[in-house]
Amino acid sequence: MSRRPVLFVTRELPSLAQRRLESLKTVEVRQHNSPLPISRQQLLEGVNAADGLICLLSEKIDKELLQATSRGLKVISTVSVGYDHVDIPALKSHGGIKLGYTPDVLTDATADTTVLLALMASRRAKEALQIVATGAGTAFSLSRGLGTQFTNKTLGIVGFGRIGCATAQRLLPFGFSRILYSASRAHEERAKPLGAQYAPFDQILAESDLICICCPLNERTKGMFDKQAFSKMKKEAILVNSARGAIVNQDDLVEALDSEQLAHAALDVTVPEPIPADHPLVKHPRCTILPHIGSATEETRNDMANLAIDNALAGIFGEPLKAEVSL
Repeated sequence: MSRRPVLFVTRELPSLAQRRLESLKTVEVRQHNSPLPISRQQLLEGVNAADGLICLLSEKIDKELLQATSRGLKVISTVSVGYDHVDIPALKSHGGIKLGYTPDVLTDATADTTVLLALMASRRAKEALQIVATGAGTAFSLSRGLGTQFTNKTLGIVGFGRIGCATAQRLLPFGFSRILYSASRAHEERAKPLGAQYAPFDQILAESDLICICCPLNERTKGMFDKQAFSKMKKEAILVNSARGAIVNQDDLVEALDSEQLAHAALDVTVPEPIPADHPLVKHPRCTILPHIGSATEETRNDMANLAIDNALAGIFGEPLKAEVSL
């Protein structure tokens, strides 16, 4: 009897997708069935005999891993829209391995989280929650703990793909009078219904009251929000990052907050993840941090995992992937 192909999965999946995974008959599923990250050694051992791999952003897919595959890995399916954890040149040189990802399905959830961060920052929610938690509250005050609102302000979106556009759509009803966006090219069809204007990055820094980072991480965007960028921003500006942590130079961000070069930062992504509890940004009163929950809804995470399963099965059996990265 011929063997079934092996699908190695590096993490426990959301409940509905996990049940589907466990019911698969056409492949032998081997899984690190835990909500906690797999160790590097376990990953290398698991991929050794695999035909297909389902992984997360936390797993580094590099030359070492590719060389550890003895059975002829056919597909790597990441449960993410980003794939900066994959060494693309190494994957290309290895030859024949397809790369699947999960675009589109997390747009709404990530845009919702971006808006959540913007509102938390503008209304100083971190400080307010700490007052309640510590019992340090005083009588109602007309002058303490005042935040700001978005009426007649300028919104800047860095990266105007699906998530950037969805974020702008959600924020516009809060009263913004102008939307600026930067991207690798103008997106007139997406921008026109919102009245959004394509603008240089420096203009967005100088004129925006709220800047939302929604772009992918690559060589061009890595560290683009640094000391120089912060120096060009309004002192009243709010920075929100729901994209990738490495787009922001965190040391420079600490310095910018300390020197009041910007009003507040709100982050769903950091370097590293999780960020240490004693990190200066965690302790900073004007920095709000969430533990990378951008896509963390039942609906979205199950959709992501199911698409990753679809991609993995298609790659194993030589069919077109539903969502494939063009190498």
